[in-house]
Amino acid sequence: MPDLFVPPGPGLPEGLVIPGDELVERFSKSSGPGGQSVNTTDSRVELSLDVAHSPSLTEAQRQRAAAMLGGPTITVTASEQRSQHRNRMAARERLAERLRAALAPPPPARVPTKPTRGSQRRRVEGKRRRAQIKAMRRRVDKG
Repeated sequence: MPDLFVPPGPGLPEGLVIPGDELVERFSKSSGPGGQSVNTTDSRVELSLDVAHSPSLTEAQRQRAAAMLGGPTITVTASEQRSQHRNRMAARERLAERLRAALAPPPPARVPTKPTRGSQRRRVEGKRRRAQIKAMRRRVDKG
């Protein structure tokens, strides 16, 4: 089986190459389109990678991927095409995309900001003006 190339992205500046012997590919009968040939062709592809024991990943990458994926393995399936070859290519693309997303570092924490002094002053001034307008609508006291 050929190697799987994961394109560069956040957390993977040079990309990543997973050797083909780390991938497990299984085939089964697809329930999707295919007409008569669907009964005889194993066109559904299930592709798995054991992230927890992959020598292609660093220890930090293994831990991050396992935490993001909720388990030690990534498994993707493809059955939308009639051709087994096309489903294999689709499964490989999905696996690469999921692995790249799992290895991406978390976004930086949001730093809350304070409103500027000028914006606070404008807000209070607007409230004061609105209060004056409403006060002018009240009934005049003849006391």
